[in-house]
Amino acid sequence: MTHTKPTTAMPASLVVVVLSMLLGLHPVTTDLYLPALPALTQEFGAPIAQAQLTLTALLLAFGVSQLFWGPLSDRFGRRPILLAGMTAYVLAALASAMAPSMEALIFWRSLQGAAMGAAVMCARAIVRDLYTPEQGVGIMSKGQSGLGVVACISAPVGGLLTAWFGWHSALLALAVFGSLTWGLIALRFQETLLTTNPNALHPTTLVQTWLQILRNPTFLAFTALSVSAYGGLFTYLVSSSFVLIGVLGYSTTQYGLVMFSMSLAYLLGTFVCRWLLRKYGLHRAVAVAGGLSLTAGTAMGGLTLAGLHNGWAVVLPFYLFIVGHGIHQPCSQTSAVGPFPKAAGVASALNGFLMMLVAFGTGLWLGQRMDGTTQALAMGVWFWSVCIALSAWILVPRYARS
Repeated sequence: MTHTKPTTAMPASLVVVVLSMLLGLHPVTTDLYLPALPALTQEFGAPIAQAQLTLTALLLAFGVSQLFWGPLSDRFGRRPILLAGMTAYVLAALASAMAPSMEALIFWRSLQGAAMGAAVMCARAIVRDLYTPEQGVGIMSKGQSGLGVVACISAPVGGLLTAWFGWHSALLALAVFGSLTWGLIALRFQETLLTTNPNALHPTTLVQTWLQILRNPTFLAFTALSVSAYGGLFTYLVSSSFVLIGVLGYSTTQYGLVMFSMSLAYLLGTFVCRWLLRKYGLHRAVAVAGGLSLTAGTAMGGLTLAGLHNGWAVVLPFYLFIVGHGIHQPCSQTSAVGPFPKAAGVASALNGFLMMLVAFGTGLWLGQRMDGTTQALAMGVWFWSVCIALSAWILVPRYARS
C-alpha cells in the first residue's frame, strides 16, 4: 500500500533554478577549492596522493551515500531528504574550513561528500517525478546549463579567495553556497514525489529493486556512458591543478581563469545538446558527442606522446572534450533513470554510485602516476574518451531505448 501526498506544481522556471543549485553543488564542492589544493598540500606538508584524497574520498562518500539517500527519498519524499542533506553539508563545510590537519580535512570532506549525495541524487529523481523521460532530458539539460554557470564562477572565485585570503576561505565559501541552497529548498521547493513507497527501505524490496535496475539494458547502456564521461572529467579535475600550477607554472588566478573557460565550454555543450535533441534525437546526439570526446582524447594523448608538454597541449583538446561532456551528462543521467518512475530515487542513486566508484578508482590511479609531467593526465583522458565512444556508438544504439 502506498501513501499519496498533496503537492502543488512548481513552475518550470523554479524547477530549473532548483536543479541548477542542487546540481551546481557538485562543481562548487570540487572546482572552487581546486586552486587551493597545492597551497593546502604545502601547508600540511602532505604528499600529492594524500592531498588528492580530499577529493577522491569526498567523491567515494558522495557515491556510496546515494545508495542510502535514494531509498530514503522514495520512502519519505525529496524535500525532507534535501533539507537534512543540506544541513549536514553546511556543517561539514564549516568544519573543513577549520581543519587542523590533512587527516581531519579528509574526514570532513568525506562527510561533506556524503551530504552532497542527497542533493544531486534528488535532483535527478525530481526530474523523473515531474516529467516523462523525453521531456526530462530537455529540463535536465537546462539544469546542467545552470550547473555550467555555477561552475564558471567557482574556479575563478576559488583562485581569488586562495590568492587573497588563503585556502581556508575557499572552503568556507562552500558553506555560504550550501546555506543559500538550503534556503531555496526551505522557502520555495514543494514536494515532487506524489506517492511515497512505505516498503522502499525493506531489505528484500530494496535488493529486488536494485536487481531489477541493474538488469535493465537501458540503465546499463546510459550508465556506461555517464560513468565514462565522468571518468574523463574527473581525470582532469583531480590532476589539472598539479599539472598546470605545479608543473607548467600557472598562477592560481590563471588556473582559475582556465577553469572558468572550461565551464563556459561546458555551458556551450548543454546548449548544443538541446539543439541536437531537437534536430536529430537522443541517440544521434550522444553519437555526435562521442566523436567530440574521442577526437579530444586522441589529440591530447597524441600531443603528449609527441613530446609537447605544455599548457596548450592539455587545455585546447580538453575544450572539445568538455563540450561533449555537456551533451553526454544530461542525456545519460536522465535516460538511465527514465525507465523507473516508481523507483527514481534508487535508480538515480545507483547511477551516481557507479560514477563515483569509477572516479575513486581513477583518483587512486592518478595519485600513483603523477610524475611531474602531463602524461598521466593526458593518458587518462584518452582512455576514457575511447570508453565514451564505445558506449555512445555501440551500447546506447544497441541496448538502450530512446
